[in-house]
Amino acid sequence: MSDFYAGVIIGLSGTALMDIWTIFLKRGFEISPLHWAMVGRWVVHWKSGEVFHDDIAAAPAFSSEKLVGWVFHYLVGLAYGVIFVLLIGEQWLSEPTFMPVYLYAIATILAGWFLLHPGIGLGVALSKTENLIKARCMGLIAHSIFGLGMWFGAFAI
Repeated sequence: MSDFYAGVIIGLSGTALMDIWTIFLKRGFEISPLHWAMVGRWVVHWKSGEVFHDDIAAAPAFSSEKLVGWVFHYLVGLAYGVIFVLLIGEQWLSEPTFMPVYLYAIATILAGWFLLHPGIGLGVALSKTENLIKARCMGLIAHSIFGLGMWFGAFAI
């Protein structure tokens, strides 16, 4: 199997496990996940040059923005998987260890903190949220779950 396809499997595995985690949080603890329609709206607004919004919910809506958000979410996870495999190399694929993929998955939160969150109006690293510490911790846990899913994906190969 090529490194590219291995990365695709690893990235999609991580993204899927992170989504399973959010379902568990929603059903078990009534913790709402990120609104993928708002992410989709943010992505669609890129074509007009608007990357940063004070409040993405106040921006004009688009049809299929929820679908765009979900597709974007999985494309980002897929890209993270491919990039990880290209960085780490084939030897790791033959004997996947947790720590490298965990550290990488934690590092991926930086894109959310410095691009996505300010882009949708939540501020740099969620600085405009009511419970800043909780929000950041939840993100770090979600990215830890993403890393776990990537590691499981490596074993599936």
